[in-house]
Amino acid sequence: MLFNSLLFIAFFAVVYAVVCLLRNDVVKRNIFLLLAGWCFYGAWDWRFLFLLIGTSTFDYFVARLIDDTDHALVRRRKVLLAASIACNLLVLGFFKYCNFFIDSFIQLAHYIGWDAHGRTIDILLPVGISFYTFQSIAYVVDVYRGHLRAERNLLHYATFVGFFPQLVAGPIERATHLLPQIKSPSVISWDNIHHGFCLASLGMFKKIVLADNVSKVADAVFGTPHAPVEGTPVWWNTVLGIYAFSLQIYCDFSAYSDIARGIARMMGFDLMRNFDLPYLAVNPSDFWRRWHISLSTWLRDYLYIALGGNRGGRLATYRNLMLTMVLGGFWHGATWLFVLWGVYHGLLLCVHRALKPLLDKYFTIRNRFAAGTWTVVRIVVFFQFIAFGWLLFRGPTLQNVARLLGRSIDKAAWPAQNYLTPPMIATLCAVALVLLAAELVKYLSNDHDVIFRIPVPVRAMIYAALMLGMVIYGEFGGGTFIYFQF
Repeated sequence: MLFNSLLFIAFFAVVYAVVCLLRNDVVKRNIFLLLAGWCFYGAWDWRFLFLLIGTSTFDYFVARLIDDTDHALVRRRKVLLAASIACNLLVLGFFKYCNFFIDSFIQLAHYIGWDAHGRTIDILLPVGISFYTFQSIAYVVDVYRGHLRAERNLLHYATFVGFFPQLVAGPIERATHLLPQIKSPSVISWDNIHHGFCLASLGMFKKIVLADNVSKVADAVFGTPHAPVEGTPVWWNTVLGIYAFSLQIYCDFSAYSDIARGIARMMGFDLMRNFDLPYLAVNPSDFWRRWHISLSTWLRDYLYIALGGNRGGRLATYRNLMLTMVLGGFWHGATWLFVLWGVYHGLLLCVHRALKPLLDKYFTIRNRFAAGTWTVVRIVVFFQFIAFGWLLFRGPTLQNVARLLGRSIDKAAWPAQNYLTPPMIATLCAVALVLLAAELVKYLSNDHDVIFRIPVPVRAMIYAALMLGMVIYGEFGGGTFIYFQF
């Protein structure tokens, strides 16, 4: 049940109508929202619905036990917390990483000369398991830390975990933010309807017009996970392919977040913003404050700080940064390329942190024009580092990365080829220009909602252009969202 499918549009129309009717009856509305969330999740594979219900129920009772345990009984509270975290991570680890560890062990055994045989277990990855697992862990940890009291109503908590707009690909909501809204009547106002519908429409435009069109350029160079492209592309094909995937993954993932936030807003719920113009970042720290904000803040609050943060000196800080980013990369997928992607970003963060005193001392510019020019240079240069990192992310194998970098062992067997046609290049340029124009307007105005402050006639022309663009250039094949695989 993809957001960009007619089935979901029909599903949401029914859900929205009922939520509007029940908006002042919290219990009945939440019963309906919970059933709608289970229906939405069960549409992917009904068997994993029991997994969602089971882990949610377990965390609900553990959180209550932690909340009811006297703070003086530190050991008991820690055991309960460890039980919740272990249960969630064991479930996540089995479904997502079991095959990875089996295959890695077999490869290591062969490398050192052992005759190891094994069979990969046919394990289907439950959609959204990484997202709702992290959301549940954050809730139990917040209760343990005293940031909120444990929810006493199982219906409210189950609705919080199973809230369908953000269930399978985030944002990873905090209980302190979303749970109070779940327990309150829905505010169905014209402002919420207007803002929500426009946000969802902009997200749909980014998905079916920008992301799905530029994906053809990326696929021409990278291939698909099931059908990798043969041969080594000419160097500029690789560069444009990396740029194409950079645009695709941002438009695709931010589109999902925009649609999720938009439909939630129409129902009277506010979800956190997950992206803040990430490709206009000037350094690694700035990028992770802007990209996948719900995950980056989760990693900061529940992993980096738990490891010690920057409290143990410079070397300990670098260690904690690297561990956080490596585990963050591993969260994305069970391959060594995702681990390398995490290592890459960890190195960027460590190098930037080491050089920051020198950069602040020698590159602080007070002239307004010169400072603006220097900011543009930093954005352009740092984007190249981010784009290169997406090569590891897209992979999907080390062999494919080597092929794209033109470092195959037998170059004669992989002659350089041109995979991009003029229409593909034109598509890449058009998507880049449209996205850059929209991002710059927000950046220069320092206002994400600037479109709602434009005069109505101009705004109407923009809406009409977006609708026309979706009709003419939209890819209505219901292409899946990239982050569904995580």
